[in-house]
Amino acid sequence: MAEGLRERKKRQTRQYISDVATGLFVERGFDAVTVAEIADAANVSVNTVYNYFPAKEDLFLDRASGVTDRLARWVRGRPAGESAAAAVLRELREEVEAVSPRVGLFAGYAAFMKVVEEAPTLRSRLWAVGQEVQATLEEALREESGADPEDPGADPLPYLMAGQLSWAHATVMAAIGREMLKGRAPAEVSREILALLDDIEDVLGERVLGYAVRGPAGAEPEGR
Repeated sequence: MAEGLRERKKRQTRQYISDVATGLFVERGFDAVTVAEIADAANVSVNTVYNYFPAKEDLFLDRASGVTDRLARWVRGRPAGESAAAAVLRELREEVEAVSPRVGLFAGYAAFMKVVEEAPTLRSRLWAVGQEVQATLEEALREESGADPEDPGADPLPYLMAGQLSWAHATVMAAIGREMLKGRAPAEVSREILALLDDIEDVLGERVLGYAVRGPAGAEPEGR
């Protein structure tokens, strides 16, 4: 469906406010910038800022909502014959090998991570995002494995598997952030992270790697 003029203007205004806020945060630090200063710099009211961003942290982590279902999307989109873990590792490898900005492999990521490192509230918010990633993945794994969604305690495997795969994803993202903070070239970091992914796959082991293999179309879901 084509985006209407009103929706486009709202999206552009939201992006502009976020961009202005991010520039101020990078320049002065997250805690040193107030919402009133952001509103003034963006030439909007404070109420307008809060209409688009309920909390100050949302101004900086405005794309976090697009990350929370990332692993679940990868699992749901895997082809027949591929397990949940294989799908997550494959997608991560493809992003890293492509030196994709979606996993932080771009020159400006060091400035982003510096702001996060210096602000405890942003670190707390990222931790909360990680919990959402795991919860959304567990929900997908329950569907994909045929586990009872009404009684999670009856089958703890989706919870355990979601924890393992979320750990793998978080480990990769943390390693990228740590190395990019050192001012290293994205392509150089990419090569090291690919080796790290090989180590992660070895650590996960056969039980995790063979869980929830997708069967042919029309087959009943099956976990292990």
